[in-house]
Amino acid sequence: MIVYDRLWETMKRKNITQYALIKKYHVSPGQITRLKKNVNVSTHTINMLCEILDCEVGDIMEFRKE
Repeated sequence: MIVYDRLWETMKRKNITQYALIKKYHVSPGQITRLKKNVNVSTHTINMLCEILDCEVGDIMEFRKE
């Protein structure tokens, strides 16, 4: 299972809020909800988050065996 716990840690470290993702960077609130629930998101969304946060994919998500 892919989990996005690292995303929230990276956002905190970089001082970027969920509000900023939505208002400043135009990330859909629906995508934020999907990330919170560890539901699948597109590679486009992952790419966009990497660009916004200036980080690697591993700073956003990780695989955990169920």
